[in-house]
Amino acid sequence: MQSGARYPHCGIGKALSAAGALYLGKLTAPHHEGHIHQHFGTTRRGRGWETGGNSNFQNPGRVKVGKLNLQGDRQADLSVHGGPNKAVYVYSWENTLFWKTALPRDDLRPGSFGENLTVEELLEDQVAIGDELEIGTARLQVTQPRLPCFKLGLALGLPSFPKAFLESGRTGFYLRVLQEGTIQAGDPIHLIPSRGAARVTIAEVVEVYRTQQATRDQVARISSLTSLPETWKDWLARKFPETCK
Repeated sequence: MQSGARYPHCGIGKALSAAGALYLGKLTAPHHEGHIHQHFGTTRRGRGWETGGNSNFQNPGRVKVGKLNLQGDRQADLSVHGGPNKAVYVYSWENTLFWKTALPRDDLRPGSFGENLTVEELLEDQVAIGDELEIGTARLQVTQPRLPCFKLGLALGLPSFPKAFLESGRTGFYLRVLQEGTIQAGDPIHLIPSRGAARVTIAEVVEVYRTQQATRDQVARISSLTSLPETWKDWLARKFPETCK
């Protein structure tokens, strides 16, 4: 998978070092109170709070959510990783369980795929571009799927894994920060559906990118999303020039 001008930027967004992910548990509809598990896991590599490389589970307490990242997060190559549209990376625990069996790998934990937040549910066909998540005192917005590059394979010790990761559609997604605040394991989380006229899930965007095929309607709907970064819209215009006219 290439990065650079031809494609929306891919990447793990974190120097390959010992780190962990905040395990948040199930997200709920706005009118329900959500219970979030107090669980902070360390991994061999990933993206999140530094944990000194041990394998103990820790709770970092309240963590500040800034416009560009979470407190303690480090991003490697900022020319392709990070930025306001990739401030926070979310991955579903259901996806991790899938890979535990498919690879198979018993050592996969929260943070193994480079995510900041490991959640229950919120799979790619359930989350749409522009959806908002309220967590603690922060408010975040879904912007785009994660496109893997070779660094994900290096992190897992499986050089060919990025291709399987993309083909599976189990990519997770990035968030931009609409309102800075703090979050902590145990906070209730609320999912607010996108207010846009078109609802396009992460799964649909990944499928268009993976197959390099799209209908005129799909291109029009995806391109109309105000929450979608311009890099994706530029890619659509180059890939489907006739459809975009």
